[in-house]
Amino acid sequence: MQIGSENRTKLIAAIALMVVALALLGNWIFSSTGTPTTAAAPVESPALLDEAQAAATIRPTAHSKKKSSGTRSLDPSLRFDLLRASEDTEYKGAGRNIFAAQIDIPKPIVSAVTDQPKGPIVPPPPPPPPPIDLKFFGFASQPGEPKRIFLSQGEDVFIATEGQIIDRRYKVLRISPQSVEIEDVLNNNRQQIQLTQGAG
Repeated sequence: MQIGSENRTKLIAAIALMVVALALLGNWIFSSTGTPTTAAAPVESPALLDEAQAAATIRPTAHSKKKSSGTRSLDPSLRFDLLRASEDTEYKGAGRNIFAAQIDIPKPIVSAVTDQPKGPIVPPPPPPPPPIDLKFFGFASQPGEPKRIFLSQGEDVFIATEGQIIDRRYKVLRISPQSVEIEDVLNNNRQQIQLTQGAG
């Protein structure tokens, strides 16, 4: 199989790209694994270590005491003495103790004024119902028909018989020649309305 010149340039470009990719991959692998080694600390002999420990135990300074008490031990067992010491710690603050389940109930403030009577409080009486503002100015009676009355309220005139409700709130209870008894059904108020003078 013969490779043309066009295919040959494509093949050379592909090989060059592969070589570059392999070089980058190798560089990345060697840079991640080949970390620079630090200089090893000089190893002291056991005799020198024993002498340093002996010197530390003979002359402990205040700084070394603080350091040794602050360092943590690798012993995984529980230290009950340290737990007991932390449990006995008392909260001493100026505000509320957030670790105690309590509710601070404020004390009621007693006023110095004690002149109020201690008897039972009587509610004020309910206001009187509004007066019925109808005027009775006449009536008409025909033989065989119930008696009808004429009532006015402002410019409105109403004609009614006994038992009828006018203006959606006033019921005519009883009709007599000189007066009429009206009930305000909204306020449960009854009132006698006299015949107006001069009506005939």
